[in-house]
Amino acid sequence: MQVVLATHNAHKVAEIQAIIARVRPDIEVISYDGPEPVEDGITFAENALIKARTAAAHTGLIALADDSGASVDVLGGSPGVFSAYWAGHAKDDAANMLLLLDQLSDIKDPHRTAQYNSTIALVTPAGAEHTVEGVWPGRLATAPRGAGGFGYDPIFIPDGQDGDERTVAEWTAEEKNAVSHRARAFVALEPLLAGL
Repeated sequence: MQVVLATHNAHKVAEIQAIIARVRPDIEVISYDGPEPVEDGITFAENALIKARTAAAHTGLIALADDSGASVDVLGGSPGVFSAYWAGHAKDDAANMLLLLDQLSDIKDPHRTAQYNSTIALVTPAGAEHTVEGVWPGRLATAPRGAGGFGYDPIFIPDGQDGDERTVAEWTAEEKNAVSHRARAFVALEPLLAGL
C-alpha cells in the first residue's frame, strides 16, 4: 500500500520512512511533490490536517502529515507551532536555534525544560481524518552539540536517559527513531494504520 507523506522536508521524509518501516514494513511511504499549503493553523493538529488534506486531494492517496516543534516551558510553550519560522520565514534551522539560545541565555539549567511535540494527521481521499500526538520531554543545552538530526536537535537533551547528557544531534538516527516524538506519535497511529 502506498501512503503519501505531506512534506517537502527531506530530513522529515527519511525519518518518517524509517519509523514506518519499523511499524508497518508493508506500507510504502512516497514523497509529496504537490503544492505546499499555507499553514495558518494555531495548533500542531490544525497544521498537520491542512497539509494532509492538501496531499490527499492532490494525489488521491491516503496522506500522512506531521506538524511538530519544540515547546519551551519558560517561554510559555514557544516556539511551538512557530518552531520552523522562529527566526523568520527563511526556515533557517541554525538561525532558529541560535535565536532560541539567545532568548534563554540567562535561564539556569533547572528552568530550561522543554519538549518536542509531534502531531500526525492521517487523511483519506474519502475524507476520513484522524490525528495522534507524541511528546518527548527534555531540556535545552546552553550550546549546540553534535552533527546529526535537524531542527533543534543540537540543543535538545531528552529526559530519562540515565545520565546520558547527549543532545539528539549526538544520537544515531536509529536511536532517535526508536523513541522520538514522531516515533511516539506513530505508536499511537499504528491501530489506525492497521485498519487501512
